[in-house]
Amino acid sequence: MIGDSPLAREFWEYGKSATCPIYDMHGHMGPYAAIYFPRAEAPDMVRTMDEAGVRLLVFSHHAALNSADLGNRPSIAAVRQFPDRLRAYCMVNPNYPEVAARDLETFDELFGEVYVGFKFLSDYHKRPLTDEGYRPAWEYADARGLLILAHTWGGSQYDGESVVRTVAEQYPNVKFLLGHSCHGAWDAAVQLALDFPNIYLELTAVFDDRGVIDKFVHEAGSDRMLFGTDLPWFDPHQAIGALLNADITDDDRHNICHRNAERLLKPIVPDLFG
Repeated sequence: MIGDSPLAREFWEYGKSATCPIYDMHGHMGPYAAIYFPRAEAPDMVRTMDEAGVRLLVFSHHAALNSADLGNRPSIAAVRQFPDRLRAYCMVNPNYPEVAARDLETFDELFGEVYVGFKFLSDYHKRPLTDEGYRPAWEYADARGLLILAHTWGGSQYDGESVVRTVAEQYPNVKFLLGHSCHGAWDAAVQLALDFPNIYLELTAVFDDRGVIDKFVHEAGSDRMLFGTDLPWFDPHQAIGALLNADITDDDRHNICHRNAERLLKPIVPDLFG
């Protein structure tokens, strides 16, 4: 099915929309082992964003994921290079609690200017979201009502649907973004969104599965969904195309592309919204 709504026609004709900015709430940056990214550095990623009408990318640098010696410093540098187009998640690696403690000490002074919340990647770090190494960041975020984007994957012992439920019950004030929406465990993801008003279904890699966007909208509601791509892993045009061809309304698409993200981000970075 080829989308033929007014918003779809605008994207098909111009490649972007003047009325529907996109906030990509799940990105990365920089080189990564065993894969080639043609546009992985900040200037090239901003060029990709411009081509697709992406207003803002919230990301965690690949170095922050895997290089404790560098930590979040490359993310900070990129945001300061493009302060109108980028914001970062402060990556927490529970295998290096001393690094995480250092980042927590400086988080407040960088909040808004650089950071909008935290990022957990427990499947990669081989520690469950319930691990003691994450606890200081969970408690910090819960006390302040902050955003946490966590990689989640259906059936994972580290961040599958049962682990997500445990931490969601324990930290009800966190604005909990389920990266990949417990990929594959679609019914469980919907139920989590219905059971916890602070949970959002983030759509990176979900766009690859036909019918799941429609399911989420019809069963959980488009006001609980966020656009994301893992840029530079996936191109935003592919995600936009999937969204435009889903069996949902343009009002739903506006919610997913920008309204929900604006609601989350405006209290943190009001200057970006005029």
